[in-house]
Amino acid sequence: MLKKLMAVATGLVAVGGLSACGADEPAAGGGTGGTADTITMGFAQVGAESGWRTANTKSIQETAKTAGIDLKFSDAQQKQENQIKAIRSYIQQKVDVIAFSPVVQTGWDTVLMEAKRANIPVILTDRSVDSQDKTLYKTFLGSDFVEEGKKAGDWLVKQAATADVNGDGAVKVVELQGTTGAAPAIDRKKGFEDAIAANPKITIGASQTGDFTRDGGKKVMESFLNAHKDVDVVFAHNDDMGLGAIEAIEAAGRKPGKDIKIITIDAVKDGMTALAAGKIDYIVECNPLLGPQLMDLAKKVVGGEEVPARVVTEETAFDQAAAKEALPKRQY
Repeated sequence: MLKKLMAVATGLVAVGGLSACGADEPAAGGGTGGTADTITMGFAQVGAESGWRTANTKSIQETAKTAGIDLKFSDAQQKQENQIKAIRSYIQQKVDVIAFSPVVQTGWDTVLMEAKRANIPVILTDRSVDSQDKTLYKTFLGSDFVEEGKKAGDWLVKQAATADVNGDGAVKVVELQGTTGAAPAIDRKKGFEDAIAANPKITIGASQTGDFTRDGGKKVMESFLNAHKDVDVVFAHNDDMGLGAIEAIEAAGRKPGKDIKIITIDAVKDGMTALAAGKIDYIVECNPLLGPQLMDLAKKVVGGEEVPARVVTEETAFDQAAAKEALPKRQY
């Protein structure tokens, strides 16, 4: 077992400088359990609910192969019970390290304690867990979701005059939330609300989950348009829900980006294309390409090195001009 060997000779590990059903499925080129000089990682993914998640999965699978890490990959289809089942399977298989992006924040202590007792380090990616025991995982790699929501809200505060599409002196926002209980949904909402508090004319008239999916965003936006005739702004917790909202707005005979302003988070290629076309007004970036940093952290924790408890990814935001400039070289 690699971990036992590492306790004797950590120098055997080369620490790199690399910046559908809940069952365990090996990624291409891996999943054999590893050898004495190979790190085996069990990764439990949320699902494939969005373009962001697809890019995130691709980054993890491709960089694991490049880094020489034997990757066992599972898709939880957005169900916590599937992730817990996958993590327990990884523990039984005695992998060297477990990484996962939690579907929701709560309910992880028991299975994480099982991993700890098995002496298998855990890395959180993209999303955090709400646990008082910080020893249950080694580090959390991902975005600052509160800051993302704040960036979206700050932009709206600055654009409040033009965002009053109906011209009644108020900016009425409808919010398409991410999956209920998920860290990005909770934190992006908080950051956005904290920011718009600077201008009392900006209010959220309706808020409902679209589950981070394009179809969910479309259905919720249809109900919003039926119930609220004076919507000025849509704040979507990710691009896919924003793109679904665009479909609903256009079906209602209105122009997205003009008749109703749209703010989203992610900056995946489809979202950036809509921004460049003027159908979205502003996108806050959430970088899905976490593979290189994850593999680097995995090598370090398996090798017994100290790593930061929190690793934040660097991200920016885009208006229409910036999107047009970035699109030709966009990786996701």
